[in-house]
Amino acid sequence: MLKQSIFKVKENGRIADSIFKMRLEGEHSFGFPGQFANVKLEGFYLRRPISVCDFDNGGFTLIYKTVGHGTDKMSAIREGAELDILTGLGNGYNTEKSGDKPLLIAGGSGVPPMYALAKALVNEGKAVTAALGFNRREDVYLVDELSALGVRVLCATADGSFGEKGFVTDALRAIAPEYSFFYACGPLPMYKAIRETVKTEGQYSFEERMGCGFGACMGCSMKTRTGARRICKDGPVFDSSDILWEELR
Repeated sequence: MLKQSIFKVKENGRIADSIFKMRLEGEHSFGFPGQFANVKLEGFYLRRPISVCDFDNGGFTLIYKTVGHGTDKMSAIREGAELDILTGLGNGYNTEKSGDKPLLIAGGSGVPPMYALAKALVNEGKAVTAALGFNRREDVYLVDELSALGVRVLCATADGSFGEKGFVTDALRAIAPEYSFFYACGPLPMYKAIRETVKTEGQYSFEERMGCGFGACMGCSMKTRTGARRICKDGPVFDSSDILWEELR
C-alpha cells in the first residue's frame, strides 16, 4: 500500500565501488521483498525509484549505485537528514511459488532486493541458493550478509578477480539442476542470457524509467501475454510465463 512519509537517515555510506547503503528510520508500508521506494531529492523534479534491500518494524534499507546526478546527490546526504519517500510501491516476489529449493539470480545493482527475498525464504524453511554476477572484486557486496542468512552463494566476475570467471550464467553452471523455482533481478541482457539456462519457471524484476512511480502516468508500460502492464504498479516483478521476450528491447 502506497504511503508517503518523512524518514530520518541513520546511515549512508559506501560499501563497494560506487555502491552505497542507506538506512532509514520511520514508519513504512513495505510488505513483500521486491517492492521499491521513491525518493524525493531537493532540486530534482522526479523522484528516484530504488529497490528495497531490507525492511523491519523500525525502518528500511536501500542499497544503490551512483549512476547520475540524482544518486550522486543522494550519496552525499548525511546522517540525521530527513527525506520525503513513497513506500510500499510495486508488486514484489511471491514466495509461495518458491518450492523447497529456490534459486536467486542477480547481477550488479540487481543484488539488493535479493537480501530481503532470501531472508523471507529462509524464514519459511527453504534451502536457498544465490548466483550473483559482478564486473570486478571491487564491485562485490552482500555476499557475506547472504551467507550469514544460510544462503549458498556462488559468484562470478567478468575479470575473474572474485569467484568464477565470467558472467552469472557461468555461476549457474555450478548449481545442481534440481532447484524448484528461480527469482531474478538485473539488467535485460542478463535476463536474455539466463533465459536459455534456467530449467524452471520463475519471476523477473524489471527496471524502467518511471514518471510517477505508482501507475498514474502510464510511462513505464510493457507488453505482456495478458496485455499492457505498468512496471511500477503491476510489476516490477512478473512471472516468466507472462513475458513477451520478442517485445523487449
